[in-house]
Amino acid sequence: MLEIRKIEPELTYSIRHTVLRPNQTLEDSMYETDHDDYAFHVGAFFQGMLVSVASFIVDRNPDFPIDKQYRLRQMATLGDYRNIGAGRAVVNYGENLIKDEGFYFLWCKGRTNVQEYYSRLGFHAHGEVFDYPPIGPHILMYKELK
Repeated sequence: MLEIRKIEPELTYSIRHTVLRPNQTLEDSMYETDHDDYAFHVGAFFQGMLVSVASFIVDRNPDFPIDKQYRLRQMATLGDYRNIGAGRAVVNYGENLIKDEGFYFLWCKGRTNVQEYYSRLGFHAHGEVFDYPPIGPHILMYKELK
């Protein structure tokens, strides 16, 4: 059974590094925005072990004419724990917290190789694929929260 809860940003760094930036330094997985006033981080624990993380920050993308926006960043699940619903659970938990704050728009820059996954979570692609050095091709995705 999964336990989903808010976590400190420092707990996200190892999974971010392992899954998203394995060929970079651990420091490359740390962001100044991790400690912003309205930033929060969600973790999924399976049998007491942290297996999935997602970070949420207030960040307005000018492509979208909506004032109150949150951005999903650094969503990652350890390989051995995919397909147990951990990723979906951390995103859903974050979405509920965002809605409680009166925000109804969430966006992210998703890697193209997981675009279908984000689509299954209700996100829609926006614009053209772009390169996000040194990680590779990404696409802007968004979701209106109901």
